[in-house]
Parts: sequence; C-alpha cells; structure tokens
Amino acid sequence: MYDFIVIGSGLAGSIIAERIANVSHKKVLIIEKKDHVGGNVYDYVDNNGILIHKYGPHIFHTDNKKVWDYISCFTDWNLYQHKVLGYVDGNLIPIPFNLNSMKRVFPKFVYNKLEKKLYEEFGFNIKVPILKLKESNDADLKFLAIYVYEKIFLNYTLKQWGVKPEDIDHSVTGRVPVYISRDDRYFQDKYQGVPKNGYTQTILNILNHKNIKVILNTNMKDVIKINSEKIFFMNEEFNGKLIYTGMIDEFFDYKYGELPYISLKFDFVYQKEEKFQDVGTINYPNDYDFTRITEFKHITGQDIFGTTCIYEYPGMYNKNSKEFNIPYYPVFKQENQHLYNKYSEETKKLKNVFMLGRLAEYKYYDMDDIIERSLNFFELIK
Repeated sequence: MYDFIVIGSGLAGSIIAERIANVSHKKVLIIEKKDHVGGNVYDYVDNNGILIHKYGPHIFHTDNKKVWDYISCFTDWNLYQHKVLGYVDGNLIPIPFNLNSMKRVFPKFVYNKLEKKLYEEFGFNIKVPILKLKESNDADLKFLAIYVYEKIFLNYTLKQWGVKPEDIDHSVTGRVPVYISRDDRYFQDKYQGVPKNGYTQTILNILNHKNIKVILNTNMKDVIKINSEKIFFMNEEFNGKLIYTGMIDEFFDYKYGELPYISLKFDFVYQKEEKFQDVGTINYPNDYDFTRITEFKHITGQDIFGTTCIYEYPGMYNKNSKEFNIPYYPVFKQENQHLYNKYSEETKKLKNVFMLGRLAEYKYYDMDDIIERSLNFFELIK
C-alpha cells in the first residue's frame, strides 16, 4: 500500500513525507513511537491555559529565504526576536556577551579602553569565538577573554556538556561568541518568529495529505525487520524505501556500542503573575544546577493571566533513566565521531534504507538546517 515508510514524525520525517506525498504523489506511512507528532518541537496548552514547548524552547530563525518560504506555507507567524540575559555576579547582562554587556560589568575607563581595542583588532558587528579571543596577544583583550570565559562560558559549558570548552568541537564553542555590537538579540537572522498557532499545528498542517498515514505509539522494531537485501513490514516484504530519523546506534542494536548524547530534564513551574522575568530566557552559568529559565509567554505572545516557566537541567542520556531518557544533542568529540562512522558504514550495506536527521546522522541541526537538509534530501531520493 505504501511507497515509503518514514520512521519518526519530527521536522525531518514530516517534511520528507510531505514532499513525497505532495510532489512525487506517492504514499507514505509514518511510524512514530511517541503518542504525538512533531518530535521535539511538540507544543501544547497546559492545564493553566499556557502554550508550552514540552521539550524545551524553540525559536525559529533563518537567513534562508527558501526555508522560510517553505515552512510559511504551513503556518502564519508571530514575529518574535529572542533576547537572553545572563545572571552573572548578581547582575543580568545581555547574552551573547556584547558591548552593552561589557558596559554593565566594567568601570567606564576600562570599558572605553576595551571597546577601542576590540574595534581596532576585529572591527564592528563581528562575532569572535571566545577561545579565539583568549589567544590574543594584547593584555587587555586577554583580560576580557578570561573574564567572559570564566564568568559566562566555562561553567555553563561544564553544566551543559560535562567537559571544558576546550574539550568539545569548535562548532559548539563558536556558537557563544563575544559580539562586538550593541545588538542585544540572541539571533541576528533575517527571518525570526514562532508559529502563530504553535509547532504541533504546523506539523499537523504539513502532514495533512491524503497520501500520508501516521501511526503513533508504535516502535519500529515491533513492525519492521531489515536485512541487507530486504525490508519486512508486518512480516510481509516491503518493496519501497525506508527513511529513518531515529538514533542510528539503536537502529543497529548498538552492535558497536552506544553513542553518547546530552539529555535534558525539564521542570515546569506555573506562577500566578503576569510575567516572571524581563526576557524570554535567563541563563545561569555559575549559579544553581539548572542552566536556564525560559518563560513561554514572551515567546508565544499569549495574552492570558499567569505564566509558565521551564527550568532546564542537562545530563547524560541513558535509555534506562527516568529523567534523562530522551537524546537531544550529539556529543561532539573525536572518538564519538569514529564510532558514528562505523554505524554510517553499516548503512551503506542496506538496500533502500536512508538516514536523515540529528539522531540518524549524529549531527547538530537547528530547525532551519533540518528543513533545508530535508528539502535537499528529497531531491536525492525522489
């Protein structure tokens, strides 16, 4: 009955299914082990009437017009631009650390000297990775780099990743720079916002096609068997193509061992007040066990009394854990990449089986990245 089977209904699985159904006019079955579609972008209205993101805050941002135009076919937008403050030495300062942050933490004469040297060394409106700034030969810039590294970057990284910044891939450390600018926005992309009716409704709109069927609460292993030559669905040979968006090590029954992931625990706290904090997210790099608090009403623009915040605690993923049993982020270390490469080689032995997405490719994708990846991937397999 189906030309394609897609495992997972997150952004990757949903978009590839939509392209197959809408452009190729072929039939797709989506198998989802959760009780809802949407993967980690799933949102819902809680018991207090607040629209919350179950798996942590998601703010859509991109410079890619093709991506923005595509996803805008399935949602209208609240044009929201995210701001983050960091709680440092009892003060709240803009994150990423920028010229406004610097002005709040240093005396005027120190700030003026540092601002001048930053302009001369790097220019204006430039993002400098903190580890690069630490390499500066200028004593004052080195002082600034050490301050930002120790007060904002080091302990947050230790809490989030369990290692020092120097011990993880530069693609991660480069995401939190010193920004030589007075722009307090967390992202500077051309297009920014959140879906007006939520991410779940956007996914439902994407999947709303007669050629797409979704089965929830179903583990792939219970209904699909695969060998090097054949795919079996419900004990009958399936002659179409299978696209897998889950954990690649789980797909191969952990034959080479488990790939490490960072997981997250979330505590949702409802407050009977209009607003709890001044911006969408406040980071706590040095204080407390949680890394950040996000208040959803800032993000969604919802007009309702009361507010729900989410406290975020990172930990290592463990499939048997009660708290940290959902994988969120691959851990970017060389030995982990070597392990992933072993699994990737195994996929080449399979016929009509394809890997797509953050967990299947062991690669970090923002939402716009995975949309672009899925659109390009469709061109390869259609």
